Amino acid sequence: MNTSIRRFALHALALAAVTVSYAWADPLPAGVVAVVNNTQITQAQLDRAVAQTGVAANPNVVQAIKQQLIARELFRQQAAKNPAYDKLPAVKQAVQEAHDAAITQAWLKDNIKPAPVTDEQVKARYDAIVGSLGDKEYKPRVIQVGDDVTAAQVIAQLKQGGDFAKLAQQYSTAPNKARGGEMDWVSFKVPAEEGKTQNLPLALAREIATLGVGATSAAPVEVGSQRIVVKVDAVRPTQVPAYDTVKPAIKQALETAELERSTVKLVGGLLKQAKVIQ
Repeated sequence: MNTSIRRFALHALALAAVTVSYAWADPLPAGVVAVVNNTQITQAQLDRAVAQTGVAANPNVVQAIKQQLIARELFRQQAAKNPAYDKLPAVKQAVQEAHDAAITQAWLKDNIKPAPVTDEQVKARYDAIVGSLGDKEYKPRVIQVGDDVTAAQVIAQLKQGGDFAKLAQQYSTAPNKARGGEMDWVSFKVPAEEGKTQNLPLALAREIATLGVGATSAAPVEVGSQRIVVKVDAVRPTQVPAYDTVKPAIKQALETAELERSTVKLVGGLLKQAKVIQ
C-alpha cells in the first residue's frame, strides 16, 4: 500500500484531547500535579508516563499526558464504585499492581459505546483523501531542533558536506530521528494551502514543495517554537491505491476517531461531577 495514503488514512483525523481543567482555591501539595476527588497524581507518575511515550517532552506533551492521567483516574474511581467489576474472573486473576487497571478496563467496556462506522463513511473518507492529493508526492527528511543556534549549526555542517541522516540522529528531537529523519511519502496540492497538507505544518509543506530532489533547506523552517531543516530525497507521480486496498486502514482510523469522541464525551461528563485540582 502507498505509504502516503496509509499515513494519511491513519492520522488524518486528529484525536481529541481532554483539556478541560477546573480552577480551585486549594493549593497542591509538593510533588503533586493534580488531585482528583482527593486522589493525588504525583509528579513522579507524570514523569514516568511521559518517559514511556518515547516522545521528546515539551509543555504541550506534558499537559496532554497529565490530562490523560486525570481521565484514567476518573475512570478508575467510577469502576471502583461498582463491586461487580471486582468479582469478574479477569480482575480476580490480575496481579495487585494491575488490579485497578483491570477494573477500569471492564468499566470502560460497559460505558463507552462508539457509533459503528459504515461503508458509506469509509468510501466518503477515501474520496476526500484522494481529492486532497496533488499530482506529485515527496519523500522528505527532517531535522527538528528547538532553537535558532542549533539550527544554524546543523545547516553549517550540511553545507560542509555533513550527512543529513547522521545529523538527524545527533540533533533532531523528532521521533523519527532514529530513522535519520526519514518521513513517509506525502502528497498535497501545490501551492499548499492551510488545512490541505496532510497534517503537515503549512510552512513545512511549502518548503518541501519548493526544494528539488536532493536539495536541503537554506534556512530553517519556523513551526511554532521549533526549527526544522528539510531535505527532499525523492519526488514521483502520486500513486493512488485502489479503494479495497486501503479500506481497512481508513475504517480503523474512523473507528479510532469515534472511540476518542465517545471517550472525550464520557470524560467531560465525569469532570462536571468531579473536583480536580491541578
